[in-house]
Amino acid sequence: MNEPVSTFKLFGLTFDIGNMVSLVVVAAIVFFFIFALSRKLQIKPNKKQNVLEMIVEYTNGLSTNSLSAKNAKPYGLYAFVLFVFLFISNQLGLFLEVAYNGVTYVKSPTSNPVVTMTLAVMALGLAHFAGVSKLGFKGYFSSTYLKPFKLWLPLNIFEEFANFLTLGLRLFGNIFAGELLLGMVSNLAVSNGVVMWIPSFILGMAWVGFSIFIGTIQSLVFVILTFVYISQKIQPEE
Repeated sequence: MNEPVSTFKLFGLTFDIGNMVSLVVVAAIVFFFIFALSRKLQIKPNKKQNVLEMIVEYTNGLSTNSLSAKNAKPYGLYAFVLFVFLFISNQLGLFLEVAYNGVTYVKSPTSNPVVTMTLAVMALGLAHFAGVSKLGFKGYFSSTYLKPFKLWLPLNIFEEFANFLTLGLRLFGNIFAGELLLGMVSNLAVSNGVVMWIPSFILGMAWVGFSIFIGTIQSLVFVILTFVYISQKIQPEE
């Protein structure tokens, strides 16, 4: 958390160059990954198309499990892109880190709380937008903040803030811890000489495998919770 960063200011705002580079790298990987899988689509799918269709069907299932098929339809693409983006973001730092002069410019973007909290704002913002679109502002405000009683208003506001914190910090904490421990294992091999190379390699590979699993689960959890929050906002009209 206290590692050096490279920043610049624009219009009074401070931008982290490492975050920006990492996000661009992830976006490029996602684009070329989907581009490669979606070339030459056929009625009888090949292996690449099977992978793409499997991801699409799975993410569609995540949305329809929380929403009805009719309500989930407009969000199918969002669920697909969000899952793939999070999956790549969570795994990037396990296999690729680029540092210069002590500043890490390429790592998992989701190991930075600024990125995960921004994603949480986007997810909850979409949920509130869905509620207003579905129920109108009056119906949305009443069902979100005045249920079951009007006196529940402060608690409901606090709940929205708690949802924001837990959604963003859960993702950040898991990915940051995974990269931190992997770095500690690497330092163990470097600082203790040849005798620790083999144990550190075995331990490192085991931790990478576990971190891949955790990163995948956290991608799923984030997408699922996004649609749970959307469901909560439009549920009164179901």
